[in-house]
Amino acid sequence: MGRRDRGSGTVRKRSDGRWEGRVLVGYDEKGLPKTKNVLAKTKMECEAKLEKLKSEIGIVRRDKVKPSMLFGEWIDFWYQNYKKLSLRPSTQAAYENAIYNHVIPEIGKIVLERLNANDLEQFYARMKKNGRLQYTDTLGEGISDRMVRMCHAHCRSALEKALEDGLVHTNVAVGCKIPPKKAKEMKVLTEDEMQRFLIQAKYDGYFEICLLALTTGMRRGEIMGLQWQDLDFNTGMLEIRRQAYYLNGKMQTSEPKTKTSIRTIKLPEAVLNVLKKLKETTNSRWMFPSPIVDDVPRNPNTMQKKIRKVLERADCKRIRFHDIRHTFATTALANGMDIKTLSSIIGHVSSSTTLDIYLHSTDKMQKEAARSIDRGIRGVSKDSEKHEELNTDGEKTTLKQKFEPVKGKYRKPGTGCITKINDHLWEGRYSPRVNGKKMVRNIYAHSEEECEEKLAQMIREMKIEIEKLKQGG
Repeated sequence: MGRRDRGSGTVRKRSDGRWEGRVLVGYDEKGLPKTKNVLAKTKMECEAKLEKLKSEIGIVRRDKVKPSMLFGEWIDFWYQNYKKLSLRPSTQAAYENAIYNHVIPEIGKIVLERLNANDLEQFYARMKKNGRLQYTDTLGEGISDRMVRMCHAHCRSALEKALEDGLVHTNVAVGCKIPPKKAKEMKVLTEDEMQRFLIQAKYDGYFEICLLALTTGMRRGEIMGLQWQDLDFNTGMLEIRRQAYYLNGKMQTSEPKTKTSIRTIKLPEAVLNVLKKLKETTNSRWMFPSPIVDDVPRNPNTMQKKIRKVLERADCKRIRFHDIRHTFATTALANGMDIKTLSSIIGHVSSSTTLDIYLHSTDKMQKEAARSIDRGIRGVSKDSEKHEELNTDGEKTTLKQKFEPVKGKYRKPGTGCITKINDHLWEGRYSPRVNGKKMVRNIYAHSEEECEEKLAQMIREMKIEIEKLKQGG
C-alpha cells in the first residue's frame, strides 16, 4: 500500500478493532503539533469522516494543491506546512496577523494562477488608505508602511514557493511597488542624559534594569528573562540564554532571537555590586519578577512604558528601550571597543551586522580599554576613574546643572506608601495581600528620609516572613 500524501492525515486500525483517522491542524505556542481525530467501524467510513473533518477545519489536501486553487488557500497551506514550524511563537503571531487579518480577507479569493501585480499593488494601496483594524481614532485609518512591507514579503515568499512547485509561471510580487524602507534615525542619550536617566530611574525603582541596559546593551526581553542562576557573582559572568515575552494573555519565555544571542558577558564590578544588593531584597528565581503575578518575569511591554516615563521625568529625549542598546554600542565604540568584541557582547549574528548599524560611530573610536564603557555614564575623567566607583545612589555627578528626580503620582509596586502626618511626623505603610488577606504594618519617623529607610527595612523583613508563611502553608 502506498504512503499517504503529507498533510492528508493518517488512518490506522486500533487494537479495539475500530479505525482512527488523525490530521494535523496546527502547532501550539511551543511549536508542538496539534491534531484532531475521528473514529469509525470501517476504514472506508473513517476516510470519509476524515475528509469531512478536513473540510470543516479548512485544511487543503496536498493532492488538491493546484494552479486553480484560491490564493488564500495557497498562502494558508504555505504558512502551515513550510513556514510555521520554523518560527518562534511571537513571530508566528506576527505572521498570522498579517496573513489572516489582512492578506486573505483582501485578496484571498483570487485564483492563484490569475493573481497579478496589479492585484497586489491595489491591495497595498487599500491598506495604506484604510487598512487599520483597530485604534483608528488615535492612529488613523491607514496602516503603517512596515505592515504593508510585511504583507508583501509574505505574499512574495508564498508565490516563490508556488513558482518552485510549478503552480505559477512567474512570481508576480517581484517588482511590485511598495513603500520604501525608511531608515530610522538612531537616537542615543548624551552623557548628561545618561546621568539624569539613572538618577530618575533610581528614584522610580528601575535603576537596576536601566543600569544593565546601559552597561550591557541587552534587549529588554533578555533582561526580563534573567534568573539569578544565570549570574556567577564570583566571576561576574552573566549567561544570556532566554528571553521573556507576553503572548496570548500570559508571560512566556523562549531562547533568544538567534544562536549568537545565547552568550556570556562579563559585568563591570560596580554593576555586580548593585545586583548583589538587589538579590538581598528579591525572593524570586527571576532577577526582575512580576510585581503582580508570582513566579513569572516582569512584562517587557510594560517596561517600555515605564522607561518612557522615566526618560520624560529626567528631561531626556524620547527614545525606545531598544535605543538604550544603541546608546551602549555607540558609547562602547567611542571608548575604543573593537567591532568584533561589541558584536559578541550584544549578540549580533556577525560583525558585519554590527558594522552596518554603527558605521557612523567608528570614527569616534579611541585607543583605550573597553572597560571604560561606563565612564560616560559616571561622568568622570579617565584620570579620576581609578579613584571613583559607580554612583549607585545618583548623588555625585558632573552634571552641568544639578538634577533632582521628579516625584511621580504613584510609587513603585511593592515599596509601600508614605504619608506626611505633620511637620515632624511621617508614616510608612506596607499592606501586601497574603493568602487572600491584607497584612498591614506601619512605621513612623521624624523625616521623609528616615521614613523611607525604616519602611524599606520593614518591607524586607515582611517579605521574609511572607515567604515562610507560603512555604509553611
